[in-house]
Amino acid sequence: MFMLKCHELLGFVTPALAQEVIEYAFASDKPLYRAVLAAVADANRVRPVFLEKKPRTQRHSEMASVLSRPRLEEAAANLLRGWLLKAQTSILTDFLDALGIPHEKGVVEDFPETLDDAKLKSAVDLLLSKHPAEKVIVYLNTVQSTGGVNWENLEQMLQNDPRLQLG
Repeated sequence: MFMLKCHELLGFVTPALAQEVIEYAFASDKPLYRAVLAAVADANRVRPVFLEKKPRTQRHSEMASVLSRPRLEEAAANLLRGWLLKAQTSILTDFLDALGIPHEKGVVEDFPETLDDAKLKSAVDLLLSKHPAEKVIVYLNTVQSTGGVNWENLEQMLQNDPRLQLG
């Protein structure tokens, strides 16, 4: 099984998207931002206040770089899940609606064990037609790696569909 983990996603996305994700947390989810900032500061063996003194663009760029390290997987996963759930709700709801999976604003209680191949392909096609491909890729990899799902057909699509590759 190969899928991108959250720290790898933050390393592979464009700098603009990494900035957007961190900026979202800064502007709209202070507890999440502070937790991520603290994890980055800890990884760099500095106090968070040291990072806070830097200009925001520089700080966020450094945070994105540090968050791409394997030991910051949990912080990267929390950041991406928070951003997806709150800032990218339409991607989640479009995908889940297309698959017929019950949800509350993109939050799912129980994912099905398997997905029908045709339904999955149709749902992914819909996402790619309505949303920026890079954000769709981040969502699909995040749901597969942290969402408590293990859908073999989604895994195959993430590996083999050129539309779902970063870079």
